[in-house]
Amino acid sequence: MPNFIDAERQEDVLILRLNRPESLNALNTTMRDELWQYLLLIRDDVSIKSAVLYGAGDRAFSAGADITEFGTAPSIISARSARENRDLWNLMQSLDTPLVVALQGFSFGAGLEMALYCDLRVAEYNASFALPEVKLGYIPSAGGTQTLPRHINATDSNLIIASGNPINAEKAYQIGLVQYLTDRSHYLQLAIDLALEISHMNPNVVRAVKRAICSSSEMEISEGLVYEARVRLSNILSK
Repeated sequence: MPNFIDAERQEDVLILRLNRPESLNALNTTMRDELWQYLLLIRDDVSIKSAVLYGAGDRAFSAGADITEFGTAPSIISARSARENRDLWNLMQSLDTPLVVALQGFSFGAGLEMALYCDLRVAEYNASFALPEVKLGYIPSAGGTQTLPRHINATDSNLIIASGNPINAEKAYQIGLVQYLTDRSHYLQLAIDLALEISHMNPNVVRAVKRAICSSSEMEISEGLVYEARVRLSNILSK
């Protein structure tokens, strides 16, 4: 059975490639399970100080969930149990290790939602982004209705979610959906360089900063400042 996630390491950076280019790197059950294992590795191996995620081929980072698997679980109960036992998205958003994603071609549905769980998003000029689920008769199921409004303003997130229509890379950059925009020949290397730069920083500080940002995002600013001070003190005492 082929691996659908390839991994390599550069210094203290783990680089993961979604490897189903013939299916536009659509997420099937096997790929989800493999990604789950690598995310556990990133969580538990303190020598991994940052990670990069990208898609194989030229056409897509990921076109989303593999719709050919829809309805193939033995039962609704078993499908729900599998998701609860391997809550990929909750694991991804809970990581202290910074994640950088390199985006080319299509980032649709769960592909875009996966990118939204990463900390830095690099895109090439021909990339496009969409949450098309509404056009297929269901809602985003990997957190898109919650994560997208946390990255961009309400007007733009409502338009993307409610219309299901794609936006191009230039628009994504303008509204802050991606932080870096470059040509096809440089987008992956730029993502790796960013991850390497992060990996050279004090990992305790980097992880503390990420915890402070993520954990305080839903707090009042006064609560967030207290939380930040608590994380900073904990970091100082751990030295």
